[in-house]
Amino acid sequence: MRLPIAAGAATGAVAIALYPLFQGGGWFWACLGIILAVTGVGMLGTRYALPNWLVPLAQLIVVLIYLTAVFTGGKAWAGLVPTKESVVGLAKLLATGFTDIQRYAAPVPANTSITLLTCGGVGLIAILVDLVASRLRRAALTGLPLLALFTVPAAVVSEPISWPAFIIAALGYLGLLAADGRERINHWGRAVLVRRTPSFVAPKPAPDTGSLRLSGKRIGFTAIVLAILLPALLPTLEPNPLFGFGVGNGRGGGGNLITIPDPIADLRGKLSLPTNATMMTYTVNDGAPRYLRLYALDVFDGDRWTMTDPQGHAEDRVSEGPLPTPPGQAAGLAVTQTTLKVKVSEQVRELKFLPLPYPASRVRIEGDWRADRDTLMVFSSEETAGGLNYEVVTGEPDPTPEALRASAAAQVDERYLQLPENLPREIRELARRVTEQDSSPFEQAIQLQDFFTKKGGFTYSLSTQGHSGQALTDFMIRSRTGFCEQFAASMAVLARILGIPSRVAIGYTGGDYVAGEWQVRTHDSHAWPELYFEGTGWLRFEPTPGGSTGQSGATAPSYTRAQAAPVDDDGESSAPAPDPTGTDLPDGAARDRRDPLLDRDLGGAPIAVDEGMPLVARIGIGAAVALLIALIPGMLRWELRARRRRSYARGTDAPAAGPPGAEPTEVVAVRADRRESAVNAAWAELDDALCDYGMSRQPSESPRALARRLTEQYGFDAEAEAAVSRIAMAVERMLFARTTGEIGSLPEDLRRVRRALAATVTRGRRIRAVLLPPSTLLRARRLGTRALDGFDRLENLRLRRPARRSV
Repeated sequence: MRLPIAAGAATGAVAIALYPLFQGGGWFWACLGIILAVTGVGMLGTRYALPNWLVPLAQLIVVLIYLTAVFTGGKAWAGLVPTKESVVGLAKLLATGFTDIQRYAAPVPANTSITLLTCGGVGLIAILVDLVASRLRRAALTGLPLLALFTVPAAVVSEPISWPAFIIAALGYLGLLAADGRERINHWGRAVLVRRTPSFVAPKPAPDTGSLRLSGKRIGFTAIVLAILLPALLPTLEPNPLFGFGVGNGRGGGGNLITIPDPIADLRGKLSLPTNATMMTYTVNDGAPRYLRLYALDVFDGDRWTMTDPQGHAEDRVSEGPLPTPPGQAAGLAVTQTTLKVKVSEQVRELKFLPLPYPASRVRIEGDWRADRDTLMVFSSEETAGGLNYEVVTGEPDPTPEALRASAAAQVDERYLQLPENLPREIRELARRVTEQDSSPFEQAIQLQDFFTKKGGFTYSLSTQGHSGQALTDFMIRSRTGFCEQFAASMAVLARILGIPSRVAIGYTGGDYVAGEWQVRTHDSHAWPELYFEGTGWLRFEPTPGGSTGQSGATAPSYTRAQAAPVDDDGESSAPAPDPTGTDLPDGAARDRRDPLLDRDLGGAPIAVDEGMPLVARIGIGAAVALLIALIPGMLRWELRARRRRSYARGTDAPAAGPPGAEPTEVVAVRADRRESAVNAAWAELDDALCDYGMSRQPSESPRALARRLTEQYGFDAEAEAAVSRIAMAVERMLFARTTGEIGSLPEDLRRVRRALAATVTRGRRIRAVLLPPSTLLRARRLGTRALDGFDRLENLRLRRPARRSV
């Protein structure tokens, strides 16, 4: 029954990795219960040798009974046996669970429906693992279903899985492999146990598999440690793409692939951070803030927006000259040139894309940075933007409303118009209902923007979860509450329905004007749609509400506010008030802006700017930590020497008389015990000193033989020879005489022997004996061996004691 237990333990260990997906721990206890139920059936099937095909069927029935009892017990017969009503209830809960996981982003609330969905999935994985390991005897193949379960959080959550969860999952899989290996070896005979118990019955001849299993465990533990440590120590390895396509195409030796993060998940994480660290600062010649774009997402599959892999050719290096011409811009289009000088914070890590205003015409920066011709994103496979200073020259289009209304049909790649076939009908109807059919594409874009910011009743909130197709439907049709991700994605989808090419940009709003420069912080992360108009190219729109009720820094572009303002019943113009954020101010001054919703979440206090720890301080702290870790063996050895020194010092200074009223025999016993402890401590210290200096004592040597060998081999002087002889005599009297007698001055004798030993070795050996003593490392190795032996003892436990045979 070892294999079913190991299979259940492996499934439970891997299921722990699901913790980032849920709020709370109720889901885990429900999953643990279903794993125990599946494991119990597997143990019974193995115990009574049931057919392999019957056990999974029985496990499926038990899973159904368990889910019924836990989730719809009130509709089941006796709370256990499924009925029609309970099965229908389970089906409804499953449907609700599928809907909920599409609405929420991790960590999701562990409600009943989501817990049922998770519990059922883990139960099916447990059945599959038990089938492959216990019935088909292919334990190695269980890595596939276990890996499928393990990769669920890796695919959903942007943050990496913690190393403790990885270790637990890996140990579970290794335990299953070890159990399978032992089962196979036991077919050849009875394995020799690590802990041997007396028995009157001689065991059958069998190979000693203890060392084999011990080596296997060492290999497994070593592999786990290397899997955790090596990625943190080695630089990132970037393979060459097939046939030279991808980033770096055209370079002499081929190109490199670039790792593209999930922009949506990254955006959500930055807006939710409690700290508001400065990401970058910039100055601009006209003093006005600029949106800084990182990514352009052009593919919508119905669930999420993603980006096509950028292409960087050798001739597109920004150091070679101007960037490619912005797509769609006519030759005679009026543009406004501005110059930005950007400084990215050194605290920014692994940023492979440059934050730039669109459209940039020239970027002056050090390193191999390349521009994608379609999107003008600037990226690198070798460099990172953290700590860089660069200059950007932009050629921002300055179209007139008349030219935008009269723009011709778009001549652009079809991917900017593609929508999934299963897009809900109500969304398509919404796009046509909120716009006028006889309006131009540009006017329809203005109407969409007004729908989100003014007329649709939308509110801004960071508490909204999810970005799937179902979540977007709920946002546009029902809840109408969300943050910039939902606003940008929704307007881009509605624009494509109307035949307007669109994409979603991810980056930062303009930031705050502080001390003569614009500061862009973490909470300035933003998403907005870009729409394409022939002759002008891609233009930014802003559907996210701004100001005191929306996201700070979200401002509508000027060409969307320059339309003829409608007149109200009083004959006054209802044109929007001047932008209070400072975008329209001629001197570029701006007030200090904060997001009121974020302030509310942080208790109403102003958001403090976290500048982060300086790089020099971080390097110093890292070096200090590394030094302390390296000194741990030496410090342990020093502490052990100090403890032993106190022990044999007490033995040497044993009192001649005990406390008042003590019997003479008691005084003698106390002195004898202290002397014996002192001799033991001195002998152990001499043994460790020999190990540290590479002169280990032979197991067969007596104390007197050791003293003679050291004196003859290393040429001790008279004092050292007498000292080691006194220590040897004290040890022999302790071992073989009735009393230890007088032990002399053990501290002084040990000090002389250590000096004599140190004088015979090299300086490097002496330094190693102090900083990295082999005796301490050997003791740690023995401790690890005993821990591994403990696993063997656990494997040797039996639920029932074998009956004794009568002789």
